[in-house]
Amino acid sequence: MNSRVFISLTSNVHFKTVHWFKTVLDASTLSYSTRLKWFVICFVSGILCSILGTALLFLPNGTKLFAVFYTLGNLAALSSTCFLMGPVKQLKRMFEPTRLIATCVVLLCLVLTLCAVFWWQKKGLAIIFCILQFLAMTWYSISYIPFARDAVIKVFNSCLS
Repeated sequence: MNSRVFISLTSNVHFKTVHWFKTVLDASTLSYSTRLKWFVICFVSGILCSILGTALLFLPNGTKLFAVFYTLGNLAALSSTCFLMGPVKQLKRMFEPTRLIATCVVLLCLVLTLCAVFWWQKKGLAIIFCILQFLAMTWYSISYIPFARDAVIKVFNSCLS
């Protein structure tokens, strides 16, 4: 094969790959209604998974199902916002200094929940990590609302004093 033809073929493949990858990562390529529909689908399916997991908690061996469905629900709800702003922008916003700790705690709790139920086989620990998932997701979510964290802190301080 001629070296010019090879370079032409590989650069063309590289261009198509980069173009496809950029299209996938850029949320603006989808229409607003499409992005909104997929956001709702992901978010609602996340909520339904969490509710289903909670209902399965009361079955025999339900703790494993609860942990898996609750974690999948939180992942779906967390990833649903990728449709609104795009995955790259979502990741950048997740790891901004104001959300860094909350993001790390959420991701850590997601992993630890699954570790507790599958590797360590500690049902109580899995439930504690699910509760921590809920609290961390709540704290992470309200970080997108201006002054919401300050308001929550003030409410808890007034209740405790």
